[in-house]
Amino acid sequence: MSDHKNQSGQEPSVSAAERTMLILETIAGSNRCNLEELSAKCALPKATVYRFLQTLAMLGYVRRDEYDRYSLTLKMFSVGSQGLEQTDLVSAAKSAARQLSEFTGETVHVAKQEGNSAVYILKMESKHTIRMYSRVGKHIPLHCTAMGKLFLAYMPQEERDMRLEQITDETTGQFTRYTPRTLCTQNELRAELEHIRIRGIARDKEEHEEGITCIAAPVFEHGGQITAAVSVSFPLFRFDENRLAEYTGAVKKAAEEISRNCGYTER
Repeated sequence: MSDHKNQSGQEPSVSAAERTMLILETIAGSNRCNLEELSAKCALPKATVYRFLQTLAMLGYVRRDEYDRYSLTLKMFSVGSQGLEQTDLVSAAKSAARQLSEFTGETVHVAKQEGNSAVYILKMESKHTIRMYSRVGKHIPLHCTAMGKLFLAYMPQEERDMRLEQITDETTGQFTRYTPRTLCTQNELRAELEHIRIRGIARDKEEHEEGITCIAAPVFEHGGQITAAVSVSFPLFRFDENRLAEYTGAVKKAAEEISRNCGYTER
């Protein structure tokens, strides 16, 4: 953080902005703290911190109690809530999805969970003539798609148990089989979901459509819950298994960028 001053002797606005956010974030992380504690945690002189606190209090962002401890007001919550309301997932995902499609040359989807299925909310088309058929608004099953398995893997256990029971055929005791590779029993799928949670990535190896393989990663919202998934789909004849780590890294990178755009920060 720069301490340089401009020709008029004033601190540059970027430095003031950085210090303002540092003080606000420190108060948020400490709940309540006094001037000395803030000064130490921010590594700023007490006089500087006090000056910023006076301005923030005047603007209604912080309050000081009878013990001279500072805390955030609900005005910060109000501003943050308005920002969250204006965050549109499709807009947040477009740039990263486009870059992923350009890098792989393949079709990229972003989907959200809707009941016992997932629904495409964004599609970036492959550059190739032979493409995967899909459309925004299409519903796909949870148990045999990369994105669907992600939603199951990151659900609370109670909800996951409920979903698995609901998609299990009462007569056969199995899930719908789409291809010879579909995982059709709860035991098989539950073992796969454990691996997905560990790896942070999911794959569909011709489990939903023959000749199509997919890689997907989770998108998290500001509270740390999964809110969407992003995937890239390859016709099997164009998929290079030797580049699996490269593809996986690119999908994870895209998911992380979208998560940041949705307000998520790793804890």
